[in-house]
Amino acid sequence: MSLTLPNAIDASAGARDDNAFFEIVWHDTESDATGYVVIDQLVRGVSSGGLRMRAGCTLDEVRGLARGMTLKEGVHYEPGARYVPLGGAKGGIDFDPYSPEADGVLRRFLQATAPIIDTRWTMGEDFGVQQTTIDRLLPEVGLRSSIQAAERVVGDPEAARGRMATAFNSVVDGVSLDELVGGYGVAKAALAAMARRDMAPADTTAVIQGFGSMGGATARYLAEVGVRVVGIVDVEGVVYNEAGLDVEELLLTRSAKGNVDRTKLRDGDRCLDSSEWLSIDADVLVPAAISYCINDGNQDQIRARLVVEAANMPVTPEAEELLRARGVEVSPDFVANSATNAWWWWVFFGDVDGTPEQSFVKINSRITALSDEMFDIADTEGVSLRAAAFEMASRKLSAISDEFPIY
Repeated sequence: MSLTLPNAIDASAGARDDNAFFEIVWHDTESDATGYVVIDQLVRGVSSGGLRMRAGCTLDEVRGLARGMTLKEGVHYEPGARYVPLGGAKGGIDFDPYSPEADGVLRRFLQATAPIIDTRWTMGEDFGVQQTTIDRLLPEVGLRSSIQAAERVVGDPEAARGRMATAFNSVVDGVSLDELVGGYGVAKAALAAMARRDMAPADTTAVIQGFGSMGGATARYLAEVGVRVVGIVDVEGVVYNEAGLDVEELLLTRSAKGNVDRTKLRDGDRCLDSSEWLSIDADVLVPAAISYCINDGNQDQIRARLVVEAANMPVTPEAEELLRARGVEVSPDFVANSATNAWWWWVFFGDVDGTPEQSFVKINSRITALSDEMFDIADTEGVSLRAAAFEMASRKLSAISDEFPIY
C-alpha cells in the first residue's frame, strides 16, 4: 500500500517479509532536509528506536538501523520478565546537526511524525540529536514524552514515569546515569569477550572512537578495571598516550558534544591526526561514533584483536569478512551496545527501580550472559560472532512470537 500524507510525507506499509513493516519519507518545506522513519516490526503494536541527524543520512541506513533495533530488542527477551521486547524502528534526518537551523528542522520533523510517536514509535536520542532537545521540543508539537506509545502496554504508567524520573535524575561520579548505562554495557561486552580470549584487563590496551555518552562511559569502565585506554578519538583528531590517558579527567571536562578539552592533556599525551585512529597499536578497538566508519578500504589498518561495536553498524559486512579472515573478531552492535535501550525498558516496565545500583547489576548480568551465550554458539558451531548473535536473536524472537502478536 502507498499513499501521500500531509506535511510533505510519503508513506508505504505492507506485510512483513524481508522488508520493513512501515516507512515514511519526509521532505522539509523550509530547508533541504529529508527525514525518514522505518518501523521494522511491531510487537503488541509498539516499536522502539532512536532518531539521528547527520548530513548524508539515507533511507537504506535507517532501514538497517531499524532491523538492528529489532534484533537489539529481541536478544533481551527473558521469559517472566516485566519487559517484553518491543519491535524495532529508527528515525533519521539528512541534515547537518551543527547547523543553526538544526533545531527548527528537528521541530518540524517531530511535528510531522507526532501521530506515529504518540501511538507506534517510542524514540529517543541518537547520533546528532540530544534527548534534552527532543524533550524541549515535544510539548511544542503536542506530545508529552518520546516514549508515550509504550504507556499503552505498561500496567501502571504513573509508576513507570516515577521510575524514569528516578533514573534520569541520578548522577554517578559527576555524570548522569542515562549517559553511563550504554557505555557501561559496551565495557561489559568487551570484558566478556576479553575473558573468552584470555585477555587480562591489566595487560590490555584500548582505543575509543567517539567520546560522547557511549564512548565516554565505555572508556571510564574499561579504565576502572585496569584496561589501558591509549587513544580517544573525537572530531578534532586523536589524543594518544602509550602509557594510558587520564580517562576520568578527560571525561569530566569534555564538551557537551563529546570533544576532549586539549588544555587538560598531561605531559606525554600527544595529539595525532584523525586519519591515524585505526592504526594505533591496541588490543581492543571500540568504534562509538558513526556508522560505516570501518570498511573494506581501511580495515587493513586495524591492529586490534577485538572490535567491539558501540556505534550502530560501524563495520561494513565486507570489512567484517576481511577482518575475520585475519583473525580479528567483531562483537556486534545489537549485543554489545544494547544496554541503553534495554535499560530504558527495564526501568519503564519495572524490572529495575531506576537507581544506579539496580541498573548496573542488571546490565552487568544481562550483557555478560548474552555475550557468553553468543561466544558459546560461535565456538561450538565455528561461525562468526555476528552469525552467532543472529542465531541467538532469532531464537528469542521466535519465542516472543509464540506469546505475543507481531507485525
